Amino acid sequence: MEKKWIKDIQKKGSKQAADKLIRAYYDEIYRFAYKHTGKKQDAMDITQSIFMAMLRALPSYQQEKASFRTWLYSIAKNKVIDIYRRESRFTHISIENLDVPFEDDWTEHIQDKEMLEQIKDWISRQDIQEQTVFHFRIYEDKSFPQIAQILDEQESAIKSRYYRLLNRLRKEFKHYE
Repeated sequence: MEKKWIKDIQKKGSKQAADKLIRAYYDEIYRFAYKHTGKKQDAMDITQSIFMAMLRALPSYQQEKASFRTWLYSIAKNKVIDIYRRESRFTHISIENLDVPFEDDWTEHIQDKEMLEQIKDWISRQDIQEQTVFHFRIYEDKSFPQIAQILDEQESAIKSRYYRLLNRLRKEFKHYE
């Protein structure tokens, strides 16, 4: 169905197909934006900006190069990065509701809320690309191949970024172990 909507938009400029395509991905992209902003209104604004950019770029989208989801997440990632570069009110990304279990035994030691808040704050001050990988891995339980496909990057780069962040996190909070 998605391919038909894309073709209808590309060839006929179908507003109905555009509406259906946006509705199919809206919640997913909104959650992505919200996890990077922590604020409902900012997430709504970014989500709208992502879909506007998607519609503008859709005539040049080529299914042979990437799946639509991968292509859309590439736009989303770039929009989030652009907004953080432009707007000084975003000094770091707020990662909310860090209540999803981590995959490492080390993180089982996270028992007090104060430490959890410190970890959330520390992660929110890291590189946005690392935060994005962390978000997909922890919040959305995506595999490394899935993250690599979504971000249109090499799996090895995704793994490296993720484990580098975890190692720095361990060092930063080693006094809690």
